[in-house]
Parts: sequence; C-alpha cells; structure tokens
Amino acid sequence: MRLGIDIGGTKTDAVAIDDGGLLTQRIRLATGFGSSAVVETAVSAVARIAELTGVSAGGFDSIGIGIPGLVDSSSGRVRHAVNLGFDGLELGGELAGRLGVGVRVENDVKAASLGAYHLMGLTGSMAYLNLGTGLAAGIVVDGLLWRGARGIAGEIGHIPVDPNGVLCACGQRGCLETVASGSGVARQWRTDDPLPVRSLFAAAADGDPEAKAIKARLAAGIASAVRVLVLTADVESVVIGGGLSHLGDRLLSDVHDVLESWGEASPFLASLELPGRVRLVPEGFPAAAVGAALVGVV
Repeated sequence: MRLGIDIGGTKTDAVAIDDGGLLTQRIRLATGFGSSAVVETAVSAVARIAELTGVSAGGFDSIGIGIPGLVDSSSGRVRHAVNLGFDGLELGGELAGRLGVGVRVENDVKAASLGAYHLMGLTGSMAYLNLGTGLAAGIVVDGLLWRGARGIAGEIGHIPVDPNGVLCACGQRGCLETVASGSGVARQWRTDDPLPVRSLFAAAADGDPEAKAIKARLAAGIASAVRVLVLTADVESVVIGGGLSHLGDRLLSDVHDVLESWGEASPFLASLELPGRVRLVPEGFPAAAVGAALVGVV
C-alpha cells in the first residue's frame, strides 16, 4: 500500500493505492496556511488515510507529497511556496520526524505528470501540461520523471514569447504564462466571477469581441506550449490538466484549431501531427495525489 498527498493552495487531496496500482481510499482536507499549518495538514492526511486503510504510517510501502514551489526531491526542502505562505521549509525532514518514517517530496506538477501517466495507462514519453493559476509542465519517459540537471525541466511557462509583453512574476517580460494561464486570463478579463475563464468563455459565446480576442490568445498560448514540448522533447503525447482543463472539449477544440491552422501553413509542423498528440486528463482524476504516492518508489 502506498500513500500520496497533493497539497494545494486551498485543499489537500490524499489517496492510498494498492500494489496493483488501484486507488483504494481518497480524502480531501482544507490546506492550512503557513509552514506549521502545512505540516499539520500533511500529518492529518496521513492519520486519516491510515485510519481508513488500517495501515499505520510505518506500514505503507511509501509516502509521497506533491506540493507547489521549488522542490529539492533529494532533501525534501521546499522553497518559494508563495500560495502556501512560506518561502522555505524542510518538509521531508519535518514529516519524517513527526511520522517516524521517510517521506518523499516532489513538485506538484511533476507528481501529477507521473500520476496521469500511470492512471491513463500511457507508455513511452509524455508531457503533462498543467494549466492553472500558472503554467508548467512535467515530463515522463518510460514511467520515470525527467527532472533535468537542476530540477526545472518543464518550466516552460517562463519562456518569453513576447519581448514587449507584460512583466511576469519571474522578472522577464511576455512569458508564456502571462497569456496561457488562469492568472493571464484574470489580468485581461475583469469580472466579478470567481472563475474568470468561465465568464470569458460565456462572453465569447455571446459574441463579445474583446472576450473572443482574449480567448483566441489563450488558445494560441496553449498551442505554443504544446509546440514547445514536442519540439524540445518530442514527447509522444501532451496531456492537458490543471484548473483550465475543466473547460473540457471547449478548450481542446480551440487548441486543436490553432494547431491545425499552423499545420496548414507549415509542412514541417503538419508532419509532427500535433493535434493528434494532445488530450485532456479525464475529469476528476486525482493525478497529483496518485503521482505523489508513486514518487516514493521511482
């Protein structure tokens, strides 16, 4: 039995999976804010899953955590987890001390990449394109995460695509994340709707010209991310996940249209068959939590 915990900005998802890879238990908790509260949230999640499965913390084959921020997977240290209220935390060490067992910590997008690869039964190479507040990707090759030399493989959201664009949080201008993400949509489309992208798509469907233009930029930005991932890593498939993936076929259709138009203009891009490589993660998939359960053993 393996235990995986996905610690998000507002909620924490925890799962147990058996030796056959099947999900046996799943719970959700509110995520605490600040380093101490995050540790307590993780400890509570372990206790709840342990109670449901009848397996003590020390009885799990592995315990893994997926969490936003810059993660040193070898030490379990997390930095720059702004949405969780801390800049540095020895999460792996803190949890090991509280639980009495080793805990593996991984960036949440990388964990989700591994979870999607496993849950969708994929083989070969895959990129998981996470479209949430920000934009980032994780790459899996033959079932193993590819982290790169310094652990930032897949951080394509900070590739500048417009040198005259808006200032990105990373300090560069015109990064892909500024147009192809939830925060990018919220900056361009002012609304009282707590989900700006939902309001954007509704307004575009009603014919609002500004909404249609922003929606088109969003699709082009996501298509650009797909193109980058294929041209740099030549992955066999790109799986779109994250909050924006809940738009489903409405989003995927727009991205396919952009990729197909590029193929019509470029025989080279047409030969890459980009539209056929892109798919959505199935709705309701606990990809990050399952991936967290797996990072403890891969």
